[in-house]
Amino acid sequence: MNSKVLLTAFLIAVFVVGYYGSSVVAFAQYMGNVGGQGETGKFTLEEALELQRRRIELVKENPDAGSGTPVIDAAGVGGAAVITAAVLGGISSAFFIKGRSGKYAAYGRG
Repeated sequence: MNSKVLLTAFLIAVFVVGYYGSSVVAFAQYMGNVGGQGETGKFTLEEALELQRRRIELVKENPDAGSGTPVIDAAGVGGAAVITAAVLGGISSAFFIKGRSGKYAAYGRG
């Protein structure tokens, strides 16, 4: 296939996705909870602000509790970097080892 045609199609696709993707906005977060009869607006702005105030007060009262979602907590950024390096290093070494043998490996290299 002609590379100019392929490049043109790719650029058109990028511009179309960018144009339509930026015009789509989700307003669902402002509708509130849906009631039993299908009505919306049950969860008002004042209720949401009150919940946020309570959450802030709880965090101020318990500063050692953290955010409540410790996904990777090994004493901060250094520990997270070590864990990430170990995981990604294991994956890349597995790919390297598997790539040295197999149907398409060059003869005489392993």
